[in-house]
Amino acid sequence: MTFGQTRDALAGGEMLGTVPFVREGSPPMDTPIGEELDGRLYTDLSALSSEKPITPVGRFYLRTRASALLRDTDLQSIEMRGIAGAPVHIKPEELRAKARPMGQHLMECAGNTREGRFGLISVADWSGIPLLDVLQRLPAIPKDARILVSGFDRYASPSAGSTPGASWIFSLDDIRSTGAFLAIEMDGEPLTRDHGAPVRLVVPGWYGCACIKWMNEIRAVPGDAETTSQMQEFAFRTMQQGSPKRARDYQPPAIDQAAMVTRVEKWRVGERIKYRVAGILWGGTRPVKRLEIRFNPEEEFLPVEEVHQNSNDPWSFWSHSWSPTARGTYLIRLRVAEPAMQTRRLDMGFYVREVEISEV
Repeated sequence: MTFGQTRDALAGGEMLGTVPFVREGSPPMDTPIGEELDGRLYTDLSALSSEKPITPVGRFYLRTRASALLRDTDLQSIEMRGIAGAPVHIKPEELRAKARPMGQHLMECAGNTREGRFGLISVADWSGIPLLDVLQRLPAIPKDARILVSGFDRYASPSAGSTPGASWIFSLDDIRSTGAFLAIEMDGEPLTRDHGAPVRLVVPGWYGCACIKWMNEIRAVPGDAETTSQMQEFAFRTMQQGSPKRARDYQPPAIDQAAMVTRVEKWRVGERIKYRVAGILWGGTRPVKRLEIRFNPEEEFLPVEEVHQNSNDPWSFWSHSWSPTARGTYLIRLRVAEPAMQTRRLDMGFYVREVEISEV
């Protein structure tokens, strides 16, 4: 859907700059920091636009950087095992030769918070091979079996708050419905070391914790298999009911429909100061019919003026003209005015952003 009120409200105006968000973290943006499990790269979302929706590889977020123990020889092949029988090995070169475009997909860390300026979210144009195609290498997989995907995850240094052991267990229905694939390239370039080279998993629509990097194993496991340490670590962040002990009881870590502000612009229109609030919406499984915005808890929600949504994945863009009535602090919150649509993080105010307005 598309509306045009924002452009009309600012017609003939001059953009004076942007208003910074306050009371958030202040990590360096768009540059890797830290090492191994505590390594991060926070993507600066302030310059996002519909004209440039793809995140350059060098700015695509990182939640974990490559281990100092990782050697090329550790990832020369991916071991595949069925419930029974001898293992099968597949080499990255073989996957690369069969890779094809998989489309633009968003990835967000389940731990994406205001302390990191919500910078653990990015979009890439991926190439790879559907996981279902690769699973054909295995002998007949029982209908009730699940698929364990693991990656190299041993580190030279202990982490301040993360658990080693990256692996996730999927049902065959999960793999089929999400279109999960083994990624070989992002934005037309081979994966970098920090982004999981030579092969990583991408699960469209799910949080990045399920998108295993440095893949070295695919294995069929019994239907009653226990959850992995990675699944247990992220149970709270993926909004599970407690920490399920069995993978079959773990709800898919799908990203609900979400929206947030990425930029507040200050404009001069004639003799007046006005503002333009711009942002993104992502997640969910069907288009939003009505996105609303509120600038403080005592104010009412208003329909967002301009929304361009082509799909739920990757992100889409919206904007809204704003004329605050007084100087002061404003907490900008979005909501989807559709009770049947699941929006748990929006409902709890997770993506609220705060600005100080000094001129009206």
